[in-house]
Amino acid sequence: MPSMVASEITEDEAYQIGIEAYIYFYPLISMDVTRRVTTNAPTGVRDGFGPPNAFHHMRSFPDAGFREVVRPNFDTLYSNAWLDLTNEPMVVSTPEMGERYFLLPMLDMWSNVFASPGTRTSGNARANWVVVGPGWNGTIPQELARIDAPTPNVWIIGRTVYSGPSDYEAVAKLQDQFTVTPLSQWGKTPVEPTFVPDASVDMKTPPLYQGITMSAERYFSYAAELMATNPPQATDWSTLARLSRIGLRRDIPFDFAKAPPQVQKGLTRAVKDGLAQMKAKVPTLARIQNGWQMNTDTMGVYGNYYMKRAIVAMGGLGANQPEDAVYPMCTTDANGRPMKGENNYVLEFSKDELPPAQAFWSLTMYDAEGFPVANPINRFAIGDRDALKYNADGSLTLYIQHANPGPAKESNWLPSPEKGPLGVTMRLYMPRATALDGRWIPPAIRQVE
Repeated sequence: MPSMVASEITEDEAYQIGIEAYIYFYPLISMDVTRRVTTNAPTGVRDGFGPPNAFHHMRSFPDAGFREVVRPNFDTLYSNAWLDLTNEPMVVSTPEMGERYFLLPMLDMWSNVFASPGTRTSGNARANWVVVGPGWNGTIPQELARIDAPTPNVWIIGRTVYSGPSDYEAVAKLQDQFTVTPLSQWGKTPVEPTFVPDASVDMKTPPLYQGITMSAERYFSYAAELMATNPPQATDWSTLARLSRIGLRRDIPFDFAKAPPQVQKGLTRAVKDGLAQMKAKVPTLARIQNGWQMNTDTMGVYGNYYMKRAIVAMGGLGANQPEDAVYPMCTTDANGRPMKGENNYVLEFSKDELPPAQAFWSLTMYDAEGFPVANPINRFAIGDRDALKYNADGSLTLYIQHANPGPAKESNWLPSPEKGPLGVTMRLYMPRATALDGRWIPPAIRQVE
Protein backbone atom coordinates (compact mmCIF):
# COMPACT_ATOMS: atom_id res chain seq x y z
CA MET A 1 0.00 0.00 0.00
CA PRO A 2 1.16 3.60 -0.46
CA SER A 3 3.66 4.71 2.19
CA MET A 4 2.41 8.28 2.43
CA VAL A 5 -0.52 10.49 1.62
CA ALA A 6 -0.53 11.33 -2.08
CA SER A 7 0.21 15.04 -2.35
CA GLU A 8 -2.05 15.37 -5.35
CA ILE A 9 -5.19 14.16 -3.57
CA THR A 10 -7.96 16.75 -3.64
CA GLU A 11 -10.16 17.88 -0.81
CA ASP A 12 -13.16 16.26 -2.46
CA GLU A 13 -11.33 12.94 -2.79
CA ALA A 14 -10.27 13.13 0.86
CA TYR A 15 -13.86 13.95 1.76
CA GLN A 16 -15.25 10.93 -0.12
CA ILE A 17 -12.69 8.55 1.37
CA GLY A 18 -13.26 10.18 4.75
CA ILE A 19 -16.95 9.33 4.66
CA GLU A 20 -16.06 5.72 3.85
CA ALA A 21 -13.58 5.73 6.72
CA TYR A 22 -16.08 7.27 9.13
CA ILE A 23 -18.64 4.54 8.42
CA TYR A 24 -16.01 1.79 8.39
CA PHE A 25 -14.58 2.74 11.79
CA TYR A 26 -17.80 3.65 13.57
CA PRO A 27 -18.38 0.22 15.20
CA LEU A 28 -14.73 -0.08 16.27
CA ILE A 29 -14.88 3.27 18.04
CA SER A 30 -18.31 2.52 19.54
CA MET A 31 -17.05 -0.77 20.92
CA ASP A 32 -13.95 0.74 22.46
CA VAL A 33 -15.73 3.70 24.02
CA THR A 34 -18.24 1.28 25.52
CA ARG A 35 -15.41 -0.96 26.74
CA ARG A 36 -13.58 1.90 28.42
CA VAL A 37 -16.70 3.19 30.14
CA THR A 38 -18.11 -0.13 31.35
CA THR A 39 -14.77 -1.43 32.67
CA ASN A 40 -13.91 1.80 34.48
CA ALA A 41 -15.68 0.97 37.75
CA PRO A 42 -15.03 -1.34 40.70
CA THR A 43 -16.91 -4.63 40.88
CA GLY A 44 -20.32 -4.33 42.52
CA VAL A 45 -20.59 -0.54 42.48
CA ARG A 46 -22.70 -0.35 39.34
CA ASP A 47 -24.70 -3.18 37.76
CA GLY A 48 -23.00 -4.57 34.67
CA PHE A 49 -19.81 -2.52 35.22
CA GLY A 50 -16.43 -3.70 36.42
CA PRO A 51 -12.85 -4.64 35.50
CA PRO A 52 -12.13 -6.84 32.47
CA ASN A 53 -11.83 -10.63 32.66
CA ALA A 54 -14.81 -11.04 34.97
CA PHE A 55 -18.59 -11.13 34.65
CA HIS A 56 -20.57 -8.18 35.96
CA HIS A 57 -24.31 -8.69 36.13
CA MET A 58 -27.51 -6.77 35.82
CA ARG A 59 -29.60 -8.06 38.72
CA SER A 60 -32.78 -6.36 37.56
CA PHE A 61 -33.99 -4.79 34.35
CA PRO A 62 -32.68 -1.30 33.40
CA ASP A 63 -34.59 1.74 34.58
CA ALA A 64 -35.73 4.72 32.53
CA GLY A 65 -32.42 6.49 33.09
CA PHE A 66 -30.32 3.77 31.48
CA ARG A 67 -28.06 5.27 28.77
CA GLU A 68 -25.01 3.00 28.48
CA VAL A 69 -26.32 0.90 25.56
CA VAL A 70 -29.01 1.79 23.04
CA ARG A 71 -32.11 -0.41 22.81
CA PRO A 72 -31.47 -2.54 25.91
CA ASN A 73 -33.75 -5.54 26.18
CA PHE A 74 -36.17 -6.15 29.04
CA ASP A 75 -36.55 -9.89 28.50
CA THR A 76 -33.25 -11.15 29.82
CA LEU A 77 -30.82 -10.09 32.53
CA TYR A 78 -27.43 -9.10 31.19
CA SER A 79 -24.10 -10.55 32.27
CA ASN A 80 -21.33 -8.41 30.78
CA ALA A 81 -17.71 -9.43 30.49
CA TRP A 82 -14.90 -7.75 28.60
CA LEU A 83 -12.07 -10.17 27.90
CA ASP A 84 -8.52 -8.89 27.53
CA LEU A 85 -6.68 -11.61 25.63
CA THR A 86 -3.51 -9.59 25.12
CA ASN A 87 -1.39 -11.71 27.47
CA GLU A 88 -3.20 -15.05 27.57
CA PRO A 89 -6.48 -16.82 26.79
CA MET A 90 -9.46 -16.71 29.15
CA VAL A 91 -11.65 -19.64 30.18
CA VAL A 92 -15.37 -18.82 30.17
CA SER A 93 -17.47 -21.20 32.27
CA THR A 94 -21.22 -21.64 32.61
CA PRO A 95 -23.25 -23.85 34.98
CA GLU A 96 -25.96 -26.38 34.25
CA MET A 97 -28.82 -24.13 33.09
CA GLY A 98 -31.67 -26.65 33.26
CA GLU A 99 -34.60 -25.50 31.16
CA ARG A 100 -33.67 -21.81 31.31
CA TYR A 101 -32.87 -20.02 28.06
CA PHE A 102 -29.52 -18.21 27.87
CA LEU A 103 -26.89 -17.13 25.38
CA LEU A 104 -23.37 -15.70 25.60
CA PRO A 105 -22.70 -13.93 22.29
CA MET A 106 -19.05 -12.96 21.89
CA LEU A 107 -18.30 -9.86 19.83
CA ASP A 108 -14.99 -8.82 18.34
CA MET A 109 -14.02 -5.17 18.36
CA TRP A 110 -15.60 -4.62 14.95
CA SER A 111 -18.95 -5.67 16.53
CA ASN A 112 -19.21 -9.02 14.75
CA VAL A 113 -20.59 -11.96 16.75
CA PHE A 114 -17.93 -14.62 16.16
CA ALA A 115 -19.32 -17.19 18.64
CA SER A 116 -22.60 -17.56 20.49
CA PRO A 117 -22.62 -20.32 23.10
CA GLY A 118 -26.03 -20.93 24.62
CA THR A 119 -29.28 -22.83 24.53
CA ARG A 120 -29.62 -22.87 20.73
CA THR A 121 -26.03 -23.76 19.85
CA SER A 122 -24.11 -25.60 22.56
CA GLY A 123 -27.03 -26.47 24.85
CA ASN A 124 -27.67 -25.98 28.55
CA ALA A 125 -25.16 -28.41 30.09
CA ARG A 126 -22.25 -27.16 32.21
CA ALA A 127 -19.46 -25.99 29.89
CA ASN A 128 -15.97 -24.45 29.75
CA TRP A 129 -14.65 -22.60 26.70
CA VAL A 130 -11.16 -21.16 26.33
CA VAL A 131 -11.23 -17.96 24.27
CA VAL A 132 -7.92 -17.44 22.44
CA GLY A 133 -6.70 -14.14 21.01
CA PRO A 134 -4.88 -13.60 17.70
CA GLY A 135 -1.40 -15.10 17.43
CA TRP A 136 -1.43 -17.21 20.62
CA ASN A 137 0.20 -20.63 20.19
CA GLY A 138 0.24 -22.24 23.64
CA THR A 139 -1.16 -25.54 24.88
CA ILE A 140 -4.79 -25.94 25.94
CA PRO A 141 -6.03 -28.58 28.43
CA GLN A 142 -7.98 -31.34 26.73
CA GLU A 143 -11.16 -30.66 28.73
CA LEU A 144 -11.52 -27.13 27.33
CA ALA A 145 -13.30 -26.30 24.08
CA ARG A 146 -11.41 -23.70 22.04
CA ILE A 147 -12.92 -20.52 20.60
CA ASP A 148 -10.64 -18.28 18.51
CA ALA A 149 -11.26 -14.54 18.82
CA PRO A 150 -10.43 -12.23 15.88
CA THR A 151 -9.35 -9.35 18.17
CA PRO A 152 -7.51 -9.15 21.52
CA ASN A 153 -10.52 -7.61 23.25
CA VAL A 154 -13.88 -9.37 23.29
CA TRP A 155 -17.26 -8.29 24.61
CA ILE A 156 -19.52 -11.01 26.00
CA ILE A 157 -23.09 -9.79 26.37
CA GLY A 158 -24.63 -12.67 28.28
CA ARG A 159 -28.40 -12.91 28.46
CA THR A 160 -30.44 -15.09 30.83
CA VAL A 161 -34.21 -15.14 30.54
CA TYR A 162 -36.25 -14.12 33.55
CA SER A 163 -39.96 -13.96 34.28
CA GLY A 164 -40.30 -10.89 36.46
CA PRO A 165 -39.01 -9.58 39.80
CA SER A 166 -39.93 -12.81 41.61
CA ASP A 167 -37.40 -14.60 39.40
CA TYR A 168 -34.45 -12.29 40.10
CA GLU A 169 -33.01 -14.41 42.91
CA ALA A 170 -33.03 -17.62 40.86
CA VAL A 171 -31.34 -15.89 37.92
CA ALA A 172 -28.73 -14.34 40.21
CA LYS A 173 -27.72 -17.78 41.50
CA LEU A 174 -27.03 -18.88 37.92
CA GLN A 175 -25.28 -15.64 37.00
CA ASP A 176 -22.92 -16.04 39.94
CA GLN A 177 -21.73 -19.30 38.37
CA PHE A 178 -20.68 -17.58 35.12
CA THR A 179 -16.93 -17.18 35.49
CA VAL A 180 -13.87 -15.97 33.60
CA THR A 181 -10.53 -17.55 34.52
CA PRO A 182 -7.12 -16.75 33.02
CA LEU A 183 -5.78 -19.93 31.43
CA SER A 184 -2.69 -19.78 33.68
CA GLN A 185 -5.01 -19.97 36.72
CA TRP A 186 -7.17 -22.81 35.43
CA GLY A 187 -7.56 -25.42 38.14
CA LYS A 188 -6.28 -23.05 40.83
CA THR A 189 -8.02 -20.76 43.31
CA PRO A 190 -9.27 -17.85 41.17
CA VAL A 191 -7.88 -14.37 41.74
CA GLU A 192 -10.23 -11.40 41.44
CA PRO A 193 -9.17 -8.96 38.71
CA THR A 194 -7.70 -5.70 39.96
CA PHE A 195 -9.52 -2.47 39.24
CA VAL A 196 -7.29 0.31 37.97
CA PRO A 197 -9.26 3.55 37.51
CA ASP A 198 -8.69 5.63 34.40
CA ALA A 199 -9.37 9.31 35.03
CA SER A 200 -9.30 10.06 31.30
CA VAL A 201 -12.55 8.18 30.69
CA ASP A 202 -15.70 10.29 30.41
CA MET A 203 -18.10 8.53 32.79
CA LYS A 204 -20.88 11.10 32.44
CA THR A 205 -21.57 11.19 28.70
CA PRO A 206 -23.25 8.04 27.31
CA PRO A 207 -20.97 6.16 24.87
CA LEU A 208 -23.34 6.86 21.97
CA TYR A 209 -22.93 10.61 22.37
CA GLN A 210 -19.19 10.36 22.92
CA GLY A 211 -18.86 8.72 19.53
CA ILE A 212 -21.09 10.98 17.49
CA THR A 213 -19.64 14.20 18.94
CA MET A 214 -15.94 13.46 18.31
CA SER A 215 -13.95 15.92 16.24
CA ALA A 216 -12.42 14.70 13.01
CA GLU A 217 -8.95 14.89 14.53
CA ARG A 218 -9.92 12.74 17.50
CA TYR A 219 -12.09 10.33 15.51
CA PHE A 220 -9.58 9.33 12.86
CA SER A 221 -6.56 9.33 15.18
CA TYR A 222 -8.45 7.11 17.60
CA ALA A 223 -9.55 4.82 14.76
CA ALA A 224 -5.99 4.36 13.51
CA GLU A 225 -4.82 3.61 17.05
CA LEU A 226 -7.49 0.95 17.49
CA MET A 227 -6.90 -0.59 14.07
CA ALA A 228 -3.23 -1.15 14.96
CA THR A 229 -4.20 -3.72 17.59
CA ASN A 230 -7.52 -4.99 16.21
CA PRO A 231 -6.98 -6.81 12.91
CA PRO A 232 -9.45 -5.93 10.16
CA GLN A 233 -11.17 -8.71 8.25
CA ALA A 234 -9.27 -10.39 5.43
CA THR A 235 -11.95 -9.13 3.03
CA ASP A 236 -11.30 -5.48 4.02
CA TRP A 237 -8.24 -5.14 1.75
CA SER A 238 -9.89 -2.89 -0.81
CA THR A 239 -11.20 -0.50 1.81
CA LEU A 240 -7.86 -0.42 3.59
CA ALA A 241 -6.17 0.46 0.30
CA ARG A 242 -8.56 3.39 -0.08
CA LEU A 243 -7.94 4.58 3.48
CA SER A 244 -4.18 4.46 3.06
CA ARG A 245 -4.48 7.21 0.44
CA ILE A 246 -5.38 9.68 3.19
CA GLY A 247 -2.82 8.31 5.64
CA LEU A 248 -5.01 5.88 7.61
CA ARG A 249 -2.99 2.70 8.02
CA ARG A 250 -2.44 -0.07 10.58
CA ASP A 251 1.32 0.25 10.77
CA ILE A 252 1.70 3.97 11.55
CA PRO A 253 -0.15 6.43 13.82
CA PHE A 254 -2.37 8.98 12.13
CA ASP A 255 -1.34 12.56 12.86
CA PHE A 256 -4.22 14.76 11.75
CA ALA A 257 -2.22 17.96 12.29
CA LYS A 258 0.47 16.82 9.85
CA ALA A 259 -1.94 15.74 7.13
CA PRO A 260 -2.12 18.00 4.04
CA PRO A 261 -4.59 20.89 4.50
CA GLN A 262 -6.96 19.50 1.89
CA VAL A 263 -7.09 16.17 3.75
CA GLN A 264 -7.83 17.93 7.03
CA LYS A 265 -10.63 19.90 5.41
CA GLY A 266 -12.05 16.82 3.70
CA LEU A 267 -12.05 14.76 6.89
CA THR A 268 -13.60 17.57 8.91
CA ARG A 269 -16.52 17.64 6.48
CA ALA A 270 -16.67 13.84 6.37
CA VAL A 271 -17.35 13.40 10.09
CA LYS A 272 -20.55 15.42 9.91
CA ASP A 273 -21.74 14.05 6.60
CA GLY A 274 -20.78 10.45 7.36
CA LEU A 275 -23.06 10.47 10.38
CA ALA A 276 -25.78 12.15 8.32
CA GLN A 277 -25.53 9.43 5.66
CA MET A 278 -25.87 6.74 8.32
CA LYS A 279 -29.00 8.35 9.74
CA ALA A 280 -30.46 8.86 6.27
CA LYS A 281 -29.96 5.18 5.42
CA VAL A 282 -31.78 3.84 8.49
CA PRO A 283 -35.28 3.80 6.89
CA THR A 284 -34.08 1.71 3.93
CA LEU A 285 -31.54 -0.48 5.69
CA ALA A 286 -33.67 -3.61 5.32
CA ARG A 287 -36.93 -4.73 3.73
CA ILE A 288 -40.02 -3.09 5.16
CA GLN A 289 -43.42 -4.77 5.21
CA ASN A 290 -46.53 -3.75 7.13
CA GLY A 291 -44.48 -0.85 8.49
CA TRP A 292 -41.90 -3.20 10.05
CA GLN A 293 -38.25 -3.19 9.09
CA MET A 294 -37.16 -6.84 9.06
CA ASN A 295 -33.43 -7.04 9.73
CA THR A 296 -32.83 -10.73 9.19
CA ASP A 297 -29.90 -10.61 6.74
CA THR A 298 -26.24 -9.93 7.64
CA MET A 299 -27.12 -9.17 11.26
CA GLY A 300 -24.54 -9.86 13.93
CA VAL A 301 -22.05 -10.89 11.23
CA TYR A 302 -21.94 -8.10 8.66
CA GLY A 303 -19.25 -9.10 6.18
CA ASN A 304 -18.37 -6.06 4.09
CA TYR A 305 -21.71 -4.35 4.56
CA TYR A 306 -20.01 -1.56 6.50
CA MET A 307 -22.97 0.80 6.39
CA LYS A 308 -25.25 -1.74 8.07
CA ARG A 309 -22.58 -2.62 10.62
CA ALA A 310 -22.25 1.07 11.53
CA ILE A 311 -25.97 1.73 11.71
CA VAL A 312 -26.57 -1.27 13.95
CA ALA A 313 -23.72 -0.10 16.20
CA MET A 314 -25.39 3.31 16.39
CA GLY A 315 -28.91 2.00 17.00
CA GLY A 316 -28.38 -1.32 18.79
CA LEU A 317 -24.75 -2.12 19.57
CA GLY A 318 -24.40 -5.80 20.41
CA ALA A 319 -27.10 -7.19 18.13
CA ASN A 320 -27.29 -10.98 17.94
CA GLN A 321 -27.08 -13.29 14.98
CA PRO A 322 -30.59 -13.67 13.50
CA GLU A 323 -30.75 -17.36 14.40
CA ASP A 324 -30.56 -16.30 18.06
CA ALA A 325 -32.83 -13.26 17.85
CA VAL A 326 -34.47 -11.03 15.27
CA TYR A 327 -35.57 -7.47 15.93
CA PRO A 328 -38.47 -6.22 13.78
CA MET A 329 -38.48 -2.43 14.11
CA CYS A 330 -41.63 -0.45 13.49
CA THR A 331 -41.06 2.42 11.08
CA THR A 332 -44.66 3.48 10.41
CA ASP A 333 -48.23 2.64 11.34
CA ALA A 334 -50.70 0.95 8.98
CA ASN A 335 -51.24 4.26 7.15
CA GLY A 336 -47.56 4.79 6.49
CA ARG A 337 -47.20 7.50 9.12
CA PRO A 338 -44.47 7.60 11.78
CA MET A 339 -45.75 6.59 15.21
CA LYS A 340 -46.10 9.41 17.76
CA GLY A 341 -46.75 9.50 21.47
CA GLU A 342 -49.70 11.81 20.92
CA ASN A 343 -51.68 8.97 19.28
CA ASN A 344 -53.22 5.69 20.46
CA TYR A 345 -52.43 2.45 18.62
CA VAL A 346 -53.27 -1.24 18.64
CA LEU A 347 -51.27 -4.22 17.45
CA GLU A 348 -53.59 -7.13 16.65
CA PHE A 349 -52.36 -10.68 16.05
CA SER A 350 -54.73 -13.31 14.74
CA LYS A 351 -54.23 -16.74 16.29
CA ASP A 352 -52.11 -17.76 13.29
CA GLU A 353 -50.07 -14.52 13.27
CA LEU A 354 -48.52 -14.77 16.74
CA PRO A 355 -44.74 -14.33 16.61
CA PRO A 356 -43.04 -17.66 15.69
CA ALA A 357 -40.43 -17.85 18.43
CA GLN A 358 -39.13 -21.12 19.84
CA ALA A 359 -37.96 -19.39 23.03
CA PHE A 360 -40.11 -16.26 23.53
CA TRP A 361 -41.05 -12.88 22.02
CA SER A 362 -41.58 -9.33 23.24
CA LEU A 363 -42.52 -5.82 22.16
CA THR A 364 -40.45 -2.98 23.64
CA MET A 365 -40.97 0.78 23.77
CA TYR A 366 -38.09 3.24 23.31
CA ASP A 367 -37.82 6.90 22.53
CA ALA A 368 -36.52 8.11 19.16
CA GLU A 369 -32.89 7.58 20.25
CA GLY A 370 -33.38 4.03 21.49
CA PHE A 371 -33.60 4.64 25.24
CA PRO A 372 -36.27 3.53 27.75
CA VAL A 373 -39.18 5.82 28.55
CA ALA A 374 -40.45 6.37 32.10
CA ASN A 375 -44.06 5.33 32.70
CA PRO A 376 -46.36 4.93 35.74
CA ILE A 377 -46.38 1.11 35.80
CA ASN A 378 -42.64 0.73 35.08
CA ARG A 379 -43.35 -1.45 32.05
CA PHE A 380 -40.93 -1.08 29.16
CA ALA A 381 -41.76 -4.29 27.27
CA ILE A 382 -44.60 -6.77 26.95
CA GLY A 383 -44.62 -10.30 25.56
CA ASP A 384 -45.67 -13.91 25.74
CA ARG A 385 -44.16 -14.40 29.22
CA ASP A 386 -46.51 -11.76 30.65
CA ALA A 387 -50.05 -12.39 31.87
CA LEU A 388 -51.62 -11.34 28.59
CA LYS A 389 -55.33 -11.61 27.96
CA TYR A 390 -56.12 -13.37 24.68
CA ASN A 391 -59.38 -12.94 22.83
CA ALA A 392 -61.90 -15.78 22.68
CA ASP A 393 -60.73 -16.83 19.21
CA GLY A 394 -57.08 -17.04 20.30
CA SER A 395 -56.14 -13.68 18.83
CA LEU A 396 -54.23 -11.05 20.78
CA THR A 397 -54.62 -7.27 20.97
CA LEU A 398 -51.89 -5.05 22.42
CA TYR A 399 -52.55 -1.41 23.31
CA ILE A 400 -49.77 1.09 22.58
CA GLN A 401 -50.55 4.50 24.07
CA HIS A 402 -49.60 6.98 26.76
CA ALA A 403 -52.79 6.86 28.84
CA ASN A 404 -53.75 3.77 30.78
CA PRO A 405 -56.47 2.01 28.72
CA GLY A 406 -58.31 0.88 31.86
CA PRO A 407 -58.31 -2.17 34.16
CA ALA A 408 -59.73 -4.55 31.54
CA LYS A 409 -56.93 -3.77 29.08
CA GLU A 410 -53.99 -2.87 31.32
CA SER A 411 -52.51 -6.38 31.12
CA ASN A 412 -52.02 -5.82 27.37
CA TRP A 413 -50.83 -2.20 27.59
CA LEU A 414 -47.40 -1.05 26.42
CA PRO A 415 -47.02 2.54 27.72
CA SER A 416 -45.62 5.15 25.33
CA PRO A 417 -44.24 8.67 25.94
CA GLU A 418 -46.73 11.50 25.91
CA LYS A 419 -45.18 13.18 22.88
CA GLY A 420 -42.65 12.64 20.15
CA PRO A 421 -41.53 9.75 17.92
CA LEU A 422 -41.86 6.19 19.18
CA GLY A 423 -39.15 3.54 18.82
CA VAL A 424 -41.19 0.33 18.93
CA THR A 425 -39.09 -2.82 18.58
CA MET A 426 -40.13 -6.47 18.60
CA ARG A 427 -37.82 -9.34 19.60
CA LEU A 428 -38.12 -13.00 18.71
CA TYR A 429 -35.64 -15.27 20.50
CA MET A 430 -34.75 -18.47 18.64
CA PRO A 431 -37.06 -17.45 15.78
CA ARG A 432 -38.50 -20.15 13.57
CA ALA A 433 -37.59 -20.34 9.89
CA THR A 434 -40.75 -18.46 8.87
CA ALA A 435 -39.46 -15.34 10.64
CA LEU A 436 -36.01 -15.63 9.06
CA ASP A 437 -37.03 -16.24 5.44
CA GLY A 438 -39.80 -13.64 5.20
CA ARG A 439 -42.89 -15.87 5.35
CA TRP A 440 -43.95 -14.25 8.65
CA ILE A 441 -44.26 -10.49 9.05
CA PRO A 442 -45.80 -8.74 12.06
CA PRO A 443 -49.21 -7.20 11.33
CA ALA A 444 -49.32 -3.45 10.87
CA ILE A 445 -49.89 -1.27 13.94
CA ARG A 446 -53.14 0.68 13.59
CA GLN A 447 -53.91 4.12 14.96
CA VAL A 448 -57.21 4.25 16.88
CA GLU A 449 -59.24 6.95 18.58
